[in-house]
Order: sequence, then C-alpha cells, then structure tokens
Amino acid sequence: MQADKWRPSASIEALKQRALVLQKIRQFFAIRDVLEVDTPSLSHATVTDEHLYSFSTQFNHPNTPQACTLYLQTSPEFAMKRLLSAGSGAIYQICKSFRNEEVGNFHNPEFTMLEWYRPRFDHLQLMSEIDELMQLILGCDTAERVTYQNVFKQHLGCDPLTSTLAEIQNLASQYGHAELAAKESNKDTLLMLLFSQHIEPQIGQDRPCFVLDFPASQAALAKISATNPLVAERFELYFQGIELANGFHELTDGAEQLKRFEQDNIKRKNVGLEMMPIDQNFIAAINAGLPACAGVALGIDRLLMLAFNCSSIDQVIAFENSRA
Repeated sequence: MQADKWRPSASIEALKQRALVLQKIRQFFAIRDVLEVDTPSLSHATVTDEHLYSFSTQFNHPNTPQACTLYLQTSPEFAMKRLLSAGSGAIYQICKSFRNEEVGNFHNPEFTMLEWYRPRFDHLQLMSEIDELMQLILGCDTAERVTYQNVFKQHLGCDPLTSTLAEIQNLASQYGHAELAAKESNKDTLLMLLFSQHIEPQIGQDRPCFVLDFPASQAALAKISATNPLVAERFELYFQGIELANGFHELTDGAEQLKRFEQDNIKRKNVGLEMMPIDQNFIAAINAGLPACAGVALGIDRLLMLAFNCSSIDQVIAFENSRA
C-alpha cells in the first residue's frame, strides 16, 4: 500500500470550493421554494435498464430466516417520484448514487447526484431552469438546443430514427467498430456507441448543449412525443465533452411504465444479464397519481470538474475509489 494513500484525492482547497458550490445550489432551490428531501440509498428493487449495473448486498434481518437482497440505488428517482405522488410538490435531492460500472476521468462507482422534479413543468421549461443553474455555477453562456435526429445528421450524416439496423451497423463499421457491429443486434446500443464516441466530443464546446427528442426506445421513463411517436420527451446536457444531465417529461401512466420495465427485463435476459426486480412501490405510486412533471438528474462531480477546470473526477471528490 502506498504510504500516502490515506490522503484525499482532492485538495483541501478544492473541497472548500465544493462546499461553496453546494451552498449556492441549495440557495438556488430555496429561492424557488423547492423542498430538499432525503431518500434511501438501499432498496428492495432497482433499475431494469440493460445499460445500468447496480450494486447489491445481503441484509440479514434478525427476524427473517433468509437474508434478503438490497440494491444501492443508481439514482434517487423512484423514491422521489413516490414523494411526488404523496403530494410533496417540487423537490430536489443531493445524494450519493452508485453504479457498478467503469472507473476513469469521468466515472467513480460512488458519485454525487443532484436530482429535482418540477410538477406542472414540461421538459422544455425544466431545461430553461437547468440553464439558469449552469450560468450561476459556471458563468457560461445560455445553452443551445439541438434534436438527437439533427445532431446525427449533422455529424454522422444519418437519420437515427429511420435508419435500419443494417444501416447503423454499416455506419458503425465505417467508424472503426466493425467487430462489435457484426455481432450487435440492438440498434440502440450501436446508436449510443456512435453518439458517445463520435458526437459527444463535438458538441457543447463553447456553451452548454441540450440534445432533445431522443428515440422512444431510449427513454423508458419519459412521455412519448405527442407530435412524433418516434421520439420521447427526453434530453441530455453536454458541455466541453462532458455529459452532465439526463432529464424527462415524466411518464405518468403506471400500466405503460410496468410494461416498459418488463420489456427491459426481456432485453436483459436476451443478452444474458440477470433480470432485475421491478419496483412495485414505484408502480403503485404512479397508479396512485404521479402529477404531471419534469425531472432531471445532474452529476455534481462532473459539474465541479467544469467549475474548477479539472481533468479528472478524482480532483473534486474527497476519496476516489482506490482510496476509499
């Protein structure tokens, strides 16, 4: 073990600046009368998305003969929506989230999430509020807005909504992903690869960029557009090569939400992944009356990387994974 491994990965000065930014964020929401909430990190259910990987642990309850599986949450979304259904009104949360995925300049298995929900907002109104927060924290210009379809047309010369799987496989091969393209039968997986590798680095360089109207097949928790059934009312926010936020005009149909989760699990099974337990409390909350709302999850650590001009997430968190 390295002799200095006990030391924090971020400087003390960076941690002091981090505290000031968190204070600014809380003031931002206090002014707008948005309630701060705190929900569990451990849950009996988890996300079904085949592209998200949850940590799990065993809880040995003293009154139960068998241990039960609990999952560290990839975001506080399901619990926060249960609060919305219970009548909380506008809410936000700054919390730890956990994903059993990669470690790198932009990733740590444990990270800090800012998530908030606005009843009576649609995704466009929420994007405007996010834009205000970005300008407050980063001092940046107003964000631009582009559709997922147009950004693919502009940078890769294809229409992601109407292109066939074979056409997307061919495009991926042209961009150096022939081996993966030959065996990948999920069009969305290839689109995500092309987007992350060949579009993300080119957008939002001078000012933040919202990409909106994602394919309906890539938005399990969002409303389908009333004007175009091929797209969902979902957006992502990018700035200087970093994905910062993912938001939705939230789906409020419990039966449809359950159907989408079940379809996710079928996809997981088809690619050899474990099927995940569906959060029935979340479904019950939607059925009880999730209000029309928009919500977003924003990565605090990545926001701080931009605010402090850092190249690695390690520089803005007290102890990155290898020092934890």
